[in-house]
Amino acid sequence: MTLGIAPSSASLSTPTSAASANRLLEPAEWASAGIPLLRSPREVVSGLHARHRPKPATAIVAVLDPDERLLASASFTRRQAQADGWMFRNALLSQLRRVIPHDLRRRTPVRTAVLLYCREGDGRWTEEDGAWMWGLRDACTLHGLRCGAYITLTRDGWQVLGEGRGGRRPHADSEPEPFALSEAPPPLPRTGGAASEVLRRAAAR
Repeated sequence: MTLGIAPSSASLSTPTSAASANRLLEPAEWASAGIPLLRSPREVVSGLHARHRPKPATAIVAVLDPDERLLASASFTRRQAQADGWMFRNALLSQLRRVIPHDLRRRTPVRTAVLLYCREGDGRWTEEDGAWMWGLRDACTLHGLRCGAYITLTRDGWQVLGEGRGGRRPHADSEPEPFALSEAPPPLPRTGGAASEVLRRAAAR
């Protein structure tokens, strides 16, 4: 897979303002931010790909427990607008609030949010990726989660940016692998209440 930096498709069509330029993270900043490494990135990618079957411009945000089991996930389509970390942050935060309660009362986050973004182009970093990274980091802070990996999915395959790990399958055009390869939905909590209902809806996705 190719590495490097490519121009964002959004930045080619729309000039990047000074404000939005500050709302993105460069690969070096991301790599030095202490983002926890995924133990089994291909399993995570394959599981999310099987659940959501993303096409280009689809973002999938997922929350993992300390054992890297999937607790909740949501997918949505990126609107055709200038890549901006603040807008991406708001979109991610909205999805997180919809599928799982926050952890703001904890002193230290125990759950981790990861983001998989399916897009056109190759696996090289773009300004759009930098805006998603900024948005993910900020959304995690506001929801009481640890900021986890940012993964791109293109026709070349998948890549965990900032780590140099990736693979050829799944890719943006591939059929989902058997669902047995992905993490099974977690057991539903036995207690009632709003939190249980949120997790029940998330597990059904």
